[in-house]
Amino acid sequence: MSEARKRPCTICRRWFRPNPRVGDRQRACGKRECQTARRQRTQANWRNRNPGDAIAWRIDRRATRPETPEALRLPAPLNQLPWNFAKDQFGPQGTDFIGVMGALIVRTAKDQIRPYLIDPTGVVGALPLSPQKTSSGFPHTRTEPTRDATGVSPTRPAMGTSASPPGRAGSST
Repeated sequence: MSEARKRPCTICRRWFRPNPRVGDRQRACGKRECQTARRQRTQANWRNRNPGDAIAWRIDRRATRPETPEALRLPAPLNQLPWNFAKDQFGPQGTDFIGVMGALIVRTAKDQIRPYLIDPTGVVGALPLSPQKTSSGFPHTRTEPTRDATGVSPTRPAMGTSASPPGRAGSST
């Protein structure tokens, strides 16, 4: 086999001569840090391409253990279920699958509910409170002309009527 040409390491970007046994397939230099980073990248890419494989591997591994494997660690509502009964009914693999699926459902539900949590410091209700003090509604308690809910001022004429006195409303000069 001919000697491979130098190439830059994909991790540290330094030039290196590939190992003759690996040849053109080698992308990282032989330094321990670069090989560790390369393995981490490779494993992360594999986990992204096969997302459910780690769970399936753990379930299979638990099934091959002796009859008393350690109990599954499950979130709060699921840890109260009778898992020994489920193991008798579904076997160890079925029980582990149901536990993992239940934990995933609980986690997803919590993530969906979290944006809708109530802020206990905020004001309850859809409308903000009025910034002014509310009055009793009696005209004699008001100190300045204000408009009521219909848009009518108590000191001005009603909307749609003439502002001039009644005798002059229709006359023209």
